[in-house]
Amino acid sequence: MNYKIIDKETYYRKGVFRHFTQDCKCSTSITARIDVTDLVQYSKKTNTKFYINFLYILSKVLNSRDDYRMAYQWQNEQLICYDVINPIQYVFHEDTETCTPVYTEYYEDYKTFYDKAILDVERAKETRDYGLDSENHPNWFDASYISWVSYDSMNIELPDGYLYFLPIVNWGKYREENERLMMPVSVRLNHAIADGYLVANVFRLLEKEIAAFVM
Repeated sequence: MNYKIIDKETYYRKGVFRHFTQDCKCSTSITARIDVTDLVQYSKKTNTKFYINFLYILSKVLNSRDDYRMAYQWQNEQLICYDVINPIQYVFHEDTETCTPVYTEYYEDYKTFYDKAILDVERAKETRDYGLDSENHPNWFDASYISWVSYDSMNIELPDGYLYFLPIVNWGKYREENERLMMPVSVRLNHAIADGYLVANVFRLLEKEIAAFVM
Protein backbone atom coordinates (compact mmCIF):
# COMPACT_ATOMS: atom_id res chain seq x y z
CA MET A 1 0.00 0.00 0.00
CA ASN A 2 1.68 3.19 -1.22
CA TYR A 3 0.32 6.70 -1.46
CA LYS A 4 1.36 10.27 -2.08
CA ILE A 5 0.50 13.23 0.13
CA ILE A 6 -1.48 15.96 -1.62
CA ASP A 7 -0.46 19.54 -0.83
CA LYS A 8 -3.79 21.11 0.10
CA GLU A 9 -2.46 24.58 -0.76
CA THR A 10 -1.73 23.61 -4.38
CA TYR A 11 -4.50 21.02 -4.78
CA TYR A 12 -6.44 21.87 -7.94
CA ARG A 13 -9.73 21.63 -6.02
CA LYS A 14 -8.44 23.68 -3.07
CA GLY A 15 -11.45 25.97 -2.75
CA VAL A 16 -13.97 23.18 -3.18
CA PHE A 17 -12.08 20.98 -0.73
CA ARG A 18 -12.09 23.70 1.92
CA HIS A 19 -15.79 24.42 1.48
CA PHE A 20 -16.94 20.81 1.66
CA THR A 21 -14.67 19.85 4.56
CA GLN A 22 -15.47 22.90 6.68
CA ASP A 23 -18.67 24.70 5.67
CA CYS A 24 -20.82 21.97 4.15
CA LYS A 25 -19.68 18.42 4.79
CA CYS A 26 -21.60 16.21 2.40
CA SER A 27 -21.38 13.59 -0.30
CA THR A 28 -22.62 13.52 -3.86
CA SER A 29 -24.11 10.54 -5.65
CA ILE A 30 -25.67 9.64 -8.98
CA THR A 31 -27.67 6.63 -10.09
CA ALA A 32 -27.82 5.94 -13.83
CA ARG A 33 -28.41 3.00 -16.12
CA ILE A 34 -25.59 1.78 -18.31
CA ASP A 35 -25.81 -0.50 -21.33
CA VAL A 36 -24.31 -3.89 -20.46
CA THR A 37 -25.73 -5.85 -23.42
CA ASP A 38 -22.35 -6.55 -24.96
CA LEU A 39 -20.76 -7.44 -21.62
CA VAL A 40 -23.56 -9.91 -20.85
CA GLN A 41 -23.12 -11.53 -24.27
CA TYR A 42 -19.34 -11.65 -23.83
CA SER A 43 -19.70 -13.30 -20.42
CA LYS A 44 -22.02 -15.97 -21.79
CA LYS A 45 -19.82 -16.58 -24.83
CA THR A 46 -16.66 -16.99 -22.73
CA ASN A 47 -18.42 -18.85 -19.89
CA THR A 48 -17.20 -16.26 -17.39
CA LYS A 49 -19.12 -14.56 -14.62
CA PHE A 50 -20.68 -11.25 -15.60
CA TYR A 51 -20.41 -10.00 -12.01
CA ILE A 52 -16.64 -10.53 -11.85
CA ASN A 53 -16.14 -9.07 -15.32
CA PHE A 54 -18.00 -5.92 -14.31
CA LEU A 55 -16.08 -5.76 -11.03
CA TYR A 56 -12.81 -5.83 -12.98
CA ILE A 57 -13.94 -3.04 -15.31
CA LEU A 58 -15.18 -0.95 -12.38
CA SER A 59 -11.86 -1.39 -10.55
CA LYS A 60 -9.96 -0.39 -13.69
CA VAL A 61 -12.08 2.75 -14.08
CA LEU A 62 -11.65 3.84 -10.44
CA ASN A 63 -7.90 3.34 -10.67
CA SER A 64 -7.66 5.40 -13.86
CA ARG A 65 -7.34 8.82 -12.20
CA ASP A 66 -6.23 10.29 -8.89
CA ASP A 67 -9.63 11.77 -7.99
CA TYR A 68 -11.08 8.32 -7.35
CA ARG A 69 -8.18 7.12 -5.18
CA MET A 70 -8.25 9.87 -2.56
CA ALA A 71 -8.42 9.42 1.21
CA TYR A 72 -8.29 11.57 4.32
CA GLN A 73 -6.07 10.67 7.27
CA TRP A 74 -7.82 12.25 10.22
CA GLN A 75 -4.93 11.39 12.57
CA ASN A 76 -2.65 13.94 10.88
CA GLU A 77 -5.22 15.78 8.70
CA GLN A 78 -3.46 14.74 5.51
CA LEU A 79 -5.08 14.44 2.12
CA ILE A 80 -3.57 11.47 0.30
CA CYS A 81 -3.89 9.61 -2.98
CA TYR A 82 -3.31 5.86 -3.06
CA ASP A 83 -1.32 4.29 -5.88
CA VAL A 84 -4.06 1.69 -6.21
CA ILE A 85 -7.44 0.94 -4.64
CA ASN A 86 -8.98 -2.54 -4.43
CA PRO A 87 -12.62 -3.66 -4.38
CA ILE A 88 -14.48 -5.15 -1.44
CA GLN A 89 -17.02 -7.48 -3.00
CA TYR A 90 -19.67 -9.41 -1.08
CA VAL A 91 -20.94 -12.99 -0.87
CA PHE A 92 -24.56 -13.53 0.12
CA HIS A 93 -25.43 -16.63 2.15
CA GLU A 94 -28.93 -17.88 1.37
CA ASP A 95 -29.20 -19.94 4.56
CA THR A 96 -28.51 -17.07 6.96
CA GLU A 97 -29.51 -14.14 4.69
CA THR A 98 -26.25 -12.39 5.60
CA CYS A 99 -23.25 -11.15 3.65
CA THR A 100 -19.53 -11.74 3.99
CA PRO A 101 -17.16 -9.01 2.78
CA VAL A 102 -14.52 -10.28 0.36
CA TYR A 103 -11.22 -8.44 -0.02
CA THR A 104 -10.09 -8.82 -3.62
CA GLU A 105 -6.85 -7.27 -4.84
CA TYR A 106 -6.99 -5.35 -8.11
CA TYR A 107 -4.68 -6.49 -10.90
CA GLU A 108 -4.55 -4.69 -14.22
CA ASP A 109 -4.14 -8.06 -15.92
CA TYR A 110 -7.68 -9.36 -16.40
CA LYS A 111 -6.99 -13.09 -16.11
CA THR A 112 -5.01 -12.64 -12.89
CA PHE A 113 -7.78 -10.54 -11.38
CA TYR A 114 -10.53 -12.90 -12.52
CA ASP A 115 -8.89 -16.05 -11.20
CA LYS A 116 -8.07 -14.52 -7.83
CA ALA A 117 -11.53 -12.95 -7.48
CA ILE A 118 -13.17 -16.34 -8.05
CA LEU A 119 -10.92 -17.93 -5.41
CA ASP A 120 -11.73 -15.13 -2.96
CA VAL A 121 -15.45 -15.77 -3.42
CA GLU A 122 -15.09 -19.52 -2.89
CA ARG A 123 -13.16 -18.98 0.33
CA ALA A 124 -15.75 -16.51 1.58
CA LYS A 125 -18.54 -19.05 1.07
CA GLU A 126 -16.98 -21.13 3.85
CA THR A 127 -17.56 -18.49 6.54
CA ARG A 128 -20.44 -16.43 7.84
CA ASP A 129 -18.27 -13.72 9.38
CA TYR A 130 -18.83 -10.06 8.61
CA GLY A 131 -15.10 -9.49 8.70
CA LEU A 132 -14.65 -5.90 7.64
CA ASP A 133 -11.15 -4.76 8.62
CA SER A 134 -10.67 -1.16 7.53
CA GLU A 135 -7.62 -0.68 9.73
CA ASN A 136 -5.61 -3.24 7.77
CA HIS A 137 -7.33 -2.50 4.46
CA PRO A 138 -7.40 1.29 4.17
CA ASN A 139 -7.19 1.44 0.37
CA TRP A 140 -10.22 -0.72 -0.38
CA PHE A 141 -13.47 0.64 -1.86
CA ASP A 142 -16.96 -0.78 -1.44
CA ALA A 143 -18.40 -2.55 -4.52
CA SER A 144 -21.76 -4.15 -3.81
CA TYR A 145 -24.06 -6.00 -6.21
CA ILE A 146 -27.76 -5.79 -5.29
CA SER A 147 -28.87 -8.80 -7.30
CA TRP A 148 -32.54 -8.89 -6.28
CA VAL A 149 -33.85 -5.71 -7.86
CA SER A 150 -33.36 -3.38 -10.81
CA TYR A 151 -33.75 -0.13 -8.93
CA ASP A 152 -34.16 3.48 -10.05
CA SER A 153 -32.31 5.32 -7.28
CA MET A 154 -30.20 4.65 -4.23
CA ASN A 155 -28.56 6.77 -1.54
CA ILE A 156 -25.72 5.88 0.81
CA GLU A 157 -25.72 8.15 3.85
CA LEU A 158 -22.62 8.75 5.99
CA PRO A 159 -22.27 11.09 8.99
CA ASP A 160 -21.61 14.65 7.84
CA GLY A 161 -18.53 14.98 10.03
CA TYR A 162 -16.88 11.83 8.71
CA LEU A 163 -14.58 12.61 5.79
CA TYR A 164 -14.73 9.30 3.95
CA PHE A 165 -13.39 9.81 0.42
CA LEU A 166 -13.12 6.37 -1.19
CA PRO A 167 -15.85 5.47 -3.71
CA ILE A 168 -18.93 3.48 -2.75
CA VAL A 169 -20.46 1.79 -5.79
CA ASN A 170 -23.60 -0.34 -5.98
CA TRP A 171 -25.29 -1.93 -8.95
CA GLY A 172 -28.50 -3.92 -9.42
CA LYS A 173 -30.07 -6.38 -11.84
CA TYR A 174 -29.99 -5.48 -15.49
CA ARG A 175 -33.27 -5.46 -17.37
CA GLU A 176 -34.30 -5.24 -20.99
CA GLU A 177 -35.21 -1.79 -22.28
CA ASN A 178 -35.74 -1.21 -26.02
CA GLU A 179 -34.00 -4.51 -26.80
CA ARG A 180 -30.92 -3.54 -24.77
CA LEU A 181 -29.86 -4.71 -21.31
CA MET A 182 -29.62 -1.74 -18.96
CA MET A 183 -28.15 -1.96 -15.46
CA PRO A 184 -28.56 0.58 -12.63
CA VAL A 185 -25.29 1.76 -11.11
CA SER A 186 -24.97 4.10 -8.12
CA VAL A 187 -21.75 5.99 -7.44
CA ARG A 188 -21.13 7.88 -4.18
CA LEU A 189 -18.15 10.16 -3.58
CA ASN A 190 -17.41 12.83 -0.99
CA HIS A 191 -18.15 16.29 -2.37
CA ALA A 192 -14.81 17.59 -1.07
CA ILE A 193 -12.92 15.61 -3.72
CA ALA A 194 -15.59 15.14 -6.38
CA ASP A 195 -18.36 17.10 -8.06
CA GLY A 196 -21.09 16.12 -10.50
CA TYR A 197 -18.65 15.95 -13.39
CA LEU A 198 -16.33 13.50 -11.65
CA VAL A 199 -19.20 11.27 -10.52
CA ALA A 200 -20.80 11.33 -13.97
CA ASN A 201 -17.43 10.59 -15.52
CA VAL A 202 -17.41 7.19 -13.81
CA PHE A 203 -20.39 6.18 -15.96
CA ARG A 204 -18.78 7.50 -19.13
CA LEU A 205 -15.59 5.59 -18.36
CA LEU A 206 -17.51 2.41 -17.54
CA GLU A 207 -19.21 2.40 -20.92
CA LYS A 208 -15.92 3.18 -22.66
CA GLU A 209 -14.07 0.38 -20.85
CA ILE A 210 -16.89 -2.12 -21.46
CA ALA A 211 -16.66 -1.42 -25.18
CA ALA A 212 -12.89 -1.91 -25.12
CA PHE A 213 -13.15 -5.05 -22.96
CA VAL A 214 -15.56 -6.96 -25.19
CA MET A 215 -13.44 -6.20 -28.25
